[in-house]
Amino acid sequence: MRRVNTAVGVAVLAVMLFPLYWMLNASLLPSTELIKPDPTWFPVHGTLDGYRNALDSQGGHLLTSLYVALGTVAVTLAVAVPAAYALTQLAAPLGRTLLFALLVAQMIPGIVMANAFYAAANELYLLNTPLALILADSTLCVPFAVLILHAFMRGIPAELREAAALDGASNLRALRSVILPVSRNAVITASLFSFLFAWADFLFAVTLTTRDEAAPITVGIYRFIGAHTSDWNSVMATGVIASLPVAVLLVVAQRYVAAGITSGSVKD
Repeated sequence: MRRVNTAVGVAVLAVMLFPLYWMLNASLLPSTELIKPDPTWFPVHGTLDGYRNALDSQGGHLLTSLYVALGTVAVTLAVAVPAAYALTQLAAPLGRTLLFALLVAQMIPGIVMANAFYAAANELYLLNTPLALILADSTLCVPFAVLILHAFMRGIPAELREAAALDGASNLRALRSVILPVSRNAVITASLFSFLFAWADFLFAVTLTTRDEAAPITVGIYRFIGAHTSDWNSVMATGVIASLPVAVLLVVAQRYVAAGITSGSVKD
């Protein structure tokens, strides 16, 4: 059985890594090599011109995506952490109704929300600003983060908060000094998924940015492909660069994410 599980794991890893390898390989090949009928499996005569072009044309978009993703994480945690704390530890009224509303909110089609966000951003003069993207992405990240944090925090014994209250700590102090350190895995999980969603968002980004200089990397790649259909090594290099922050975060935070997702799944 262990050998079977190992074989399955290796197969799944190979299926996942093959597209990444091909993208990396194509990013290093000259354009003449990419249009040959026979594929080139190893970039023996590789070039970094694609990466130079990608950084020159997409560097600003990468910074915009990073700013939007980090802002989305900050807004999401600022709303989701107190909300989950109130629902689990403070017995907030209508808690079940609120959780049901959060589930329903995740079922609303994104295109419907994008149209509403465009109208609101236009009225508030927020089009082509990172703030509009941060607020739009947060509307989808907050419900998901609240559900993750709720699943974890409901397993934290109420005696911890009560002991802090006996020592004179307020609810806010108990959250900051007691609940948050215990909930580290869940907070990291919610932060990571919020970052990934904001980084990979295309629908809100293309709706709320009408100027190229204000667009994040997803829209930048989309418009870059349209303008450089014959320069595929630069397109692939842009894809590799855009994937690096996500890959690094997944590698660094994988053990916290695994613990955060499974927390609350088993009831004592």
